[in-house]
Amino acid sequence: MRNNEKIKPFFRVVPPAEAREAIGRINSLGSEFVPVESASGRVLAAALLVPGDLPTFDRAHMDGYAVRARDTFGASDSLPAYLKLSGVVEMGQAPKEPLPRGCAMRIATGGMLPEGADSVVMIEYTEEVAGGQVEVSRSVSPWEHVIRIGEDIAAGAEVLPAGRRLRPHDLGALTGVGILEVSVVRRPRLALIGTGDEIVDPRTEPAPGQVRNINQISLRAMAEAAGAEVLDFGICKDDPEAFASVLARALESADTVFVSGGSSVGVKDMTLDVIAGVPETELLFHGISVAPGKPTILAMTGNGSERKAIVGLPGHPVSALVIFAVFGGPLVRILSGEAPALAFAPQNRTRAKLGRNIDSAPGREDYVRVRVVEGPQGMVAEPLPGKSAAIFSLVYADGYVVVDLHREGLEAGSEVDVILFAGGI
Repeated sequence: MRNNEKIKPFFRVVPPAEAREAIGRINSLGSEFVPVESASGRVLAAALLVPGDLPTFDRAHMDGYAVRARDTFGASDSLPAYLKLSGVVEMGQAPKEPLPRGCAMRIATGGMLPEGADSVVMIEYTEEVAGGQVEVSRSVSPWEHVIRIGEDIAAGAEVLPAGRRLRPHDLGALTGVGILEVSVVRRPRLALIGTGDEIVDPRTEPAPGQVRNINQISLRAMAEAAGAEVLDFGICKDDPEAFASVLARALESADTVFVSGGSSVGVKDMTLDVIAGVPETELLFHGISVAPGKPTILAMTGNGSERKAIVGLPGHPVSALVIFAVFGGPLVRILSGEAPALAFAPQNRTRAKLGRNIDSAPGREDYVRVRVVEGPQGMVAEPLPGKSAAIFSLVYADGYVVVDLHREGLEAGSEVDVILFAGGI
């Protein structure tokens, strides 16, 4: 290092809770209408009210016979009731005639009850006998084995609130009540920028001192899994002017920008300076008290509803990917309309006993990669070694264990929550 080259200080290191609070204050995007069949995983921009009752008619809940309950009172195996078979309810059609007193109509599950019927006798307790009669060996109460009009949900009720992330079965329910288009929060456009003279395109054979750009492809997959539309702005060499130009173009095209590399305090780490040079930019923090991933940057640029988040990720693969899992994915989900508390809640977790001690420095929240194996007395989380540049420590891991910043580690045998990597990392 030349005498005039100095390590720069971190701008502002914050505890992880403060980082989460800062991300949680980011506003969600605007809304758009999409067909319900394309809405899975999207977040509702407005509450949905049911336009009509579901079901829209009294329907049979069992195969059997539609009857008037009073016509079966007292029926038993030893003293059955006999009802005249007056017809069959065809599936998908309204009954042509009402049900007369003392009669029964054959009906299948889901069939529409005829006018006058108020219950269904299960087929197991009936038998068709001579003379067009139905023998009933069990009485039923009014509305037994019937799903009433509006029993599932009544017209005018709020079926789903704003901020709800739609699941596959939600789409079926919405279709069932005639909601075929929904207002959802727009999918975030996320720009990815890789940095570093040593980084080359993955299709290029690296020369000595060079490495393939593995962060970009993994971050893209993680961002898409979180719900973003990814715009890849490629690799920027260590040239501040060129970097600033690419960042400006990314901000014009995207709702948020993630920069991989150059976020630390080394002589050639320029991400902070380039971000700080963007007009109308507020640096919220440079550094989070976590490991891996301390040199993480968050800045906001623009005014009012046009404010956009710029995130500087560490260049080491494990650091970049873990930070995206812990903070970046939630940021995408918040932009997508999800409430911060839900966005930061782990998507998948399991309980396990720690296989060996984990050492940790107080004042820092640690994310320790673990492999989950089945032991003689339940699941065991085995901590994995590996530095922040060792991508295969993530490949071999099933998830990670969080060591709170107020603790000096975790003891072997203690019960821990393992946050699982499941499609998002």
